[in-house]
Amino acid sequence: MFPYISNTLQDEKAMLKSIGASSIQELFSDIPEDVKFKRELNINSPMSELEVQRHVKALWSKNKSTEDLVCFLGAGVYDHYIPSIIKHIISRSEFYTAYTPYQPEISQGTLQAIFEYQTLICDLTGLDVANASMYDGATACAEAAIMAVESTKRKTIIVSKSVHPEIRKVLYTYTRFKDIELIELDTKDGVTDTIKLKQLVDSKTAGVIVQNPNFFGIIENMTEVEKITHDNKALLIMSVDPISLAILKTPGEIGADIAVGEGQALGNQMNFGGPYLGFMTTTTKLMRKMPGRIVGQTVDVDGKRAFVLTLQAREQHIRREKATSNICSNQALNALIAAIYLTTMGKQGLKEVAYQSMQKAHYAFNEIIKLEKYKPVFNKPFFKEFVIQGHESASVINEKLLECNILGGYDIEKNYPDHKNALLLCVTEKRTKSEINGLITAMEGIK
Repeated sequence: MFPYISNTLQDEKAMLKSIGASSIQELFSDIPEDVKFKRELNINSPMSELEVQRHVKALWSKNKSTEDLVCFLGAGVYDHYIPSIIKHIISRSEFYTAYTPYQPEISQGTLQAIFEYQTLICDLTGLDVANASMYDGATACAEAAIMAVESTKRKTIIVSKSVHPEIRKVLYTYTRFKDIELIELDTKDGVTDTIKLKQLVDSKTAGVIVQNPNFFGIIENMTEVEKITHDNKALLIMSVDPISLAILKTPGEIGADIAVGEGQALGNQMNFGGPYLGFMTTTTKLMRKMPGRIVGQTVDVDGKRAFVLTLQAREQHIRREKATSNICSNQALNALIAAIYLTTMGKQGLKEVAYQSMQKAHYAFNEIIKLEKYKPVFNKPFFKEFVIQGHESASVINEKLLECNILGGYDIEKNYPDHKNALLLCVTEKRTKSEINGLITAMEGIK
């Protein structure tokens, strides 16, 4: 009946006899006859392994990837260099197949890997405690907003419109069902409008969310944002690019209460959009409100170093109404990738990635705006992304770039209608001078 199952007819008869059934169909007798599917599936006939390989290759060859195109697209997902050691370590079966470390006595390796990841993320952000990672940067930000509400007993969250549009959509989804008021704060010249922030923050504000560098790639004035937020006893939540923290002030140095972000840039492939990992760190004062898993270090009965899940406030461990969150996956394999990446690159390597990305982005920006067809949209310091405006729409520019095997930028107008013909370009350390010059030549040639 099911040719892909290796049991013979004799095996089936023996199993049916042992349970007292006369046929396989009898096992499904509880299903009404009128809802049963009584014809063959409309799918291809069976193929051999060789035929399947050819078929799948024919399908994927229709796609273009960053192996084929020179990538200048960012907007939250980045084409950074990935050390080859990563795939060799994460392919080990004990990492590749492991899930939740409920039994610490047999999960020490997994727990230690997560603990090391947490330590590295704390070092990177300058805050005290990290959890074992979350689904992605957007859900991490939404969980941080809920954490701020729970910690302050206030019900309003202010988020800057310079925060990634997709993060703001996820924030809206989370807050609308929790009776939390979400206020979007306008930008001015591409950054958070601190004058309007000062007008909006009040005794009902639980937290203020600002992205740095922001969605436009611009470095925000976090000193002013931090002062306004804390003067009103609200919590400052920063969404950050982890690569930028190698050279910019960390959330800890700025005085943020919670730091979140997308960890894809830390050694994870772009993977057509996922899976990724969201990171979250906070202060010791707030750690008991932190969602998800936290791995702690202790000693066993023999006094040896050991690791356990600690501060377990998930719904799987305590009553649902008392739980900090129902997030149940810790994206452990992606977090392991981030830990290997940070360890392999080290402090100097990470700084080199950040410096090269920033310097190459500025070179590209300066050369592009020399062309008569393009002008800068904002006059602000930026990290590795920048916005330019052309005579043609962003979609037309990207189509022309694709003809030159270049993956162009993000169409800003889709989310910010006031910025007509605006294109967000990203340059990472992977881009060579000749590739950047190729982009400039291609953009110059667009009629």
